[in-house]
Amino acid sequence: MLRARGGTTIAIEGYGHQSHRRLVEAHGLHAAALSVDDGGAVPADLGDAAAVLLTPAHQFPLGVTLRPHRRRALVGWAGDSGGLVIEDDYDGEFRYDRQPVGAMQSLAPEHVVYAGTASKSLAPGLRLGWLVLPEHLVDEVVAVVDASPGSLDQLTLAAFLASGGYDRQVRHARLVYRRRRDRLVAALHRRAPVTGIAAGLHALVELPGGVTEDEVVARAAGHGLAIDGLASFTAPGMGHPPALVVGYGRPPDHAFTTALARLSTVLGR
Repeated sequence: MLRARGGTTIAIEGYGHQSHRRLVEAHGLHAAALSVDDGGAVPADLGDAAAVLLTPAHQFPLGVTLRPHRRRALVGWAGDSGGLVIEDDYDGEFRYDRQPVGAMQSLAPEHVVYAGTASKSLAPGLRLGWLVLPEHLVDEVVAVVDASPGSLDQLTLAAFLASGGYDRQVRHARLVYRRRRDRLVAALHRRAPVTGIAAGLHALVELPGGVTEDEVVARAAGHGLAIDGLASFTAPGMGHPPALVVGYGRPPDHAFTTALARLSTVLGR
């Protein structure tokens, strides 16, 4: 839709899923890397971008929150330039130390596309997600959507929401994941610092000096652990001290203690 409107560039956070960049480029647009620091995406150098893709509630994978003045600046840019902010709220339900921050979409509904998913709260296999679109874009986006979940799945989720069951599921999952994160932080506190806010299903673990990401990732694989280095989520030209991106939501309950022990062993060498 952006390309049909004459767009040539989408600004994307310099740290994130490489698949997002590949998807943008596969559709004929340039993916421009946006700097990210402890305050989230830096609202500068947007140039002629038609849109900016953000993870403001919980930046992936650095784990920081977009600061309020930057939210306002990015929304202001969208209003002044006619661009769009695409708000990827992939795990906003899971904030453990306080109430989740509000969505940017509420600041400027006509300039922000809000993207949500049930992958974290229910299951990735459902393949259920949603877009809250500016009203003037609905018809254009519907016209280019080439796939959608089955009607039965959508109706089931709607009933789950209306019954209050979805809220109960989120509260239960939030408690489970908060306890897992607490255990991860406690297990690693003497070996490597866990950075970022207390939220989500992943943590960024900074590595000590003199140790490379590739070395630790390979060592972890030898212990049966699948983890990634931060470099796997870094756009060309961006730099960051060596770190691991550790997902703690996937191991089943009976294997989580063992997984923590193995990770501690890997980082303790």
